[in-house]
Amino acid sequence: MNESTQEISNGEIDKPTSISPRRFSTNVALMLGTRLLMLASGVGASIVIARWLGAEGVGTLAVLNVTVALAVQLACAGLPAANTYFISKDRRRLAPVWTNSLLFGLVAGTVLTVMIILLARLRPSLFGQVPIGLVSIAVISIPFQLITLLGLNVLLALDQIDRLNVLDSAGQILLFMNAVVACWIIGAGLFVLVSLNTGAAILLSLVVVLIIAAIISRTAGGRHLQPEWGLFKKMLRYGLKFHVAALAAIIILRADLLLVNHFRGSGEAGVYAVASQMGSLMLLFPAVIGTLLFPRVASEADQQGELTMRATRYTAFIMLIICSLAIPLSFALPLVYGPAFHDATILLLILLPGVYLFGIEAVMVQHFSGTGLPIAIPLFWIVALSFNTALNLVFIPIYGARAAAITSTLSYALIFVLVASYFRSKTGNNFSATLLLRHSEFRDLLALTRLNFFSN
Repeated sequence: MNESTQEISNGEIDKPTSISPRRFSTNVALMLGTRLLMLASGVGASIVIARWLGAEGVGTLAVLNVTVALAVQLACAGLPAANTYFISKDRRRLAPVWTNSLLFGLVAGTVLTVMIILLARLRPSLFGQVPIGLVSIAVISIPFQLITLLGLNVLLALDQIDRLNVLDSAGQILLFMNAVVACWIIGAGLFVLVSLNTGAAILLSLVVVLIIAAIISRTAGGRHLQPEWGLFKKMLRYGLKFHVAALAAIIILRADLLLVNHFRGSGEAGVYAVASQMGSLMLLFPAVIGTLLFPRVASEADQQGELTMRATRYTAFIMLIICSLAIPLSFALPLVYGPAFHDATILLLILLPGVYLFGIEAVMVQHFSGTGLPIAIPLFWIVALSFNTALNLVFIPIYGARAAAITSTLSYALIFVLVASYFRSKTGNNFSATLLLRHSEFRDLLALTRLNFFSN
């Protein structure tokens, strides 16, 4: 039984204790392995779909997935981050925080689902060649995916990393299984596949709700599941600041695919989706570091940024290795996906510099997320989003996916410069201290890698 499980089983909801470097690295390894499994399942599903339905099938499904992902981000109002922040600071808030989030997720998700279905029927041209029926089936999953997202962030705050990993990976594995069943086993098309995916989202959300309900029943000290509106207002104030930054980030990361689909068609969108998926694969490591770092910064009040700087230095070094390895591997994409995806290689190469800088920023910004999130961070993202949107609208209609890739890299570089400069001004730490791995840390990294390898 791990430490977090002991806290739960003893009926206590204490503030998390300081985590040791070895335990933190173990959590990183476990979550990284889980995310690799998830991405492998995602890549496997896209390969199955590409071989069975071609580039247009991949493009159509990518548009649906991006639409749902953007909708979930739009509907969440930053409450997933607020869940982690408020529970990390005081675990006695678990029951009211989750109740507030659950009610909000049901209402906001349902309203947005209805709005998108109406929009698809009134303005079908917004979704290009994607049938309205497919859009309707896909967006039914929005409230359920929103509840799952809110619940996973509760588990993160409770340091329930094992459960979080299992639930997170289960969703992606189900998507891969759905692709195999729908395409290869029964030979069906996108309607069956999208229906199966929506069913999987509903099932996973129910499991998340039951698990958190069980935790609260053991640990909440008799507190009932009832909303606290005063706490909800605090959650919403924090969440909305986070929401602006997160929504801008997801739009920069994903919305260009919708524009490529709209202006250039689902075939080119499918090729760009493959390159973007590879970029997401490389951002896996910093995403894991940032996810685990956030509740620790919130609970330990790391005002000087020492904990964040240490994590950022390791991230910058490892991301350099990851992006370097991606250069030769990019040339294998047409061999794996088929000749129609030959341009995915150049698209990924264009994305690489931006992916590297964005990965570093994703860790560095946790210092601000965990210390109250100053208004400057969402303002930075608004600037980057405006820059990104303007370039995409001008150049994607002319140059297509390559323009989208160049604009993404420039936007990632811009947000990195803004956040890194702000971090330096607020903490007094120079760029070399923040970004360059020290010799002793390099030795520690090698020792820790050997220790984890041989202990496994």
